[in-house]
Amino acid sequence: MRKWLPLLTVCLGTFMLLIDVTIVIVALPDMVDDLDASFRALQWVIDAYALALGALVLGAGSIADRVGHRRAYVIGLLLFAVSSLACGLAPTSGVLIVARAVQGVGAAAMFATTFALLNSAYAGRDRGSAYGIWGAVAGASAAVGPILGGLLTEGASWRWIFLVNLPVSVVAILLCGRTLPVAHAAVRGRIDLAGMASFTAAAACATYALIRANEDGWSAAVVWWLLVVAALLLAGFVAIEARTRHAMFDLALLRNRSFVAVLLAGLLLTFAAFTTLTYTSIWLQSVLGLSPLAAGLTGLPMSVTAFAVSAALGRALHGRRPDLVIGAGLLFVGLGSLLTAALVHGTASWPALLPGLALIGVGVGLATPILGSVSMSLVPAERGGMAAGAVNTTRQLGFAFGIAALGSVFTAQAQSVLAGRGIPDPARVAHAIAGGQTPGLLRAAPAAGRQLLDSAAHAAGVAGVQATFAVAGVVGILASLLVAVLMRPGGPHTVTSVERPAVPRGRDGDGVPARRDAPARSAGDSRTT
Repeated sequence: MRKWLPLLTVCLGTFMLLIDVTIVIVALPDMVDDLDASFRALQWVIDAYALALGALVLGAGSIADRVGHRRAYVIGLLLFAVSSLACGLAPTSGVLIVARAVQGVGAAAMFATTFALLNSAYAGRDRGSAYGIWGAVAGASAAVGPILGGLLTEGASWRWIFLVNLPVSVVAILLCGRTLPVAHAAVRGRIDLAGMASFTAAAACATYALIRANEDGWSAAVVWWLLVVAALLLAGFVAIEARTRHAMFDLALLRNRSFVAVLLAGLLLTFAAFTTLTYTSIWLQSVLGLSPLAAGLTGLPMSVTAFAVSAALGRALHGRRPDLVIGAGLLFVGLGSLLTAALVHGTASWPALLPGLALIGVGVGLATPILGSVSMSLVPAERGGMAAGAVNTTRQLGFAFGIAALGSVFTAQAQSVLAGRGIPDPARVAHAIAGGQTPGLLRAAPAAGRQLLDSAAHAAGVAGVQATFAVAGVVGILASLLVAVLMRPGGPHTVTSVERPAVPRGRDGDGVPARRDAPARSAGDSRTT
């Protein structure tokens, strides 16, 4: 059992950082009451974390390549623990939001090093098993978040959704020094500060633009100005990386169809599988009146199937064609979403969600571990932080884009239903429903029209959820086809299995000799692994 302690150490950090993306969702109403803040203001409790994580994970991976993956992981754990304590003790909404942003910085350092740490600890079929278990934890975490959040919020206080991170962080930090092997020989050279600054600013602008689009709609001028600035900053980043000797990101990887397919798969998998949960939770709580715990438990089929598939098949899928595995996973996600869209209609309630969410969990369980192993197979071991950072950046941007895009879909569909039922100012009411403010709307409505508004809100909520799952289903199926085209065997830079040469000889950023093994390939090598 001792050989699996490195996996446990990495999975503890992964579980915490991913569960904290969704654990907050069910606790927002309690935070509004306790901190005397508006629901709109406390949306930043979710957004600040997502913004910091999405913008910084690539830069954190680049730094980790230079200082050592193990050292960067421990620093991330420490920062995550301290900021979690600050979140749990926050006296105001402003302090809570700032602490959540710092928590996202620590999460970025952890997220950027997970794949490199797994690759340094395991080889052969053990590596397949390790990625399978890690994928099970990663795939189940987002769905477990609302369940755990509901338990802690109802049983204790919303503050415990943050304080519970402290004992887990302490255990993970103690395990790091005892179990994690040296990951790589440190990359020599300066840190690419210009590239890091330009990419972080671009990712932050893009993420914030998507957040504002969800709040203000796509017609808002600020959204498009932010997207233009993000595009200009990204162009500047590309120009910097093309000219620097110590680039944060190797642009040659973008000529590798398999790597591009992994980036797109990470973005679209997160979009299709997880962002619908946000609007499902709002519908279940604010429209149907379920408790936070009951709303969270509806995601249990997705958690169970994702964990079971990844854990059971990780070893068996080792050496299989990744295009088939990732493509099949995305296809299951798409079909599960379309099944949910078909079952959620009219007077439907929470049971209509269960079959489709279980099918989505199968897809998540198939695709998640393979994304990590393929990305690591395409770069030398000492650039593992860069590869992991790139993949996880697209995953976080996929979540931010999905929240914004599906928020617009939910609101538009709800508005259409409300207008058809003669509700005054349907746009305002639709935005209120999408923001979880249905109970407040009903309390403020005149008694004579309350029943009509309640009936219309139920119909609008169902229609909005149905539309989000329909869009997610189409995205999942198109993503499956895209992966099949980009990763098809026989082309240049094609990966036919997910085993890769292990770490090269050298010294890690922690100052400990790295183990000797086969030499790594360069990012642009066209040989198959």
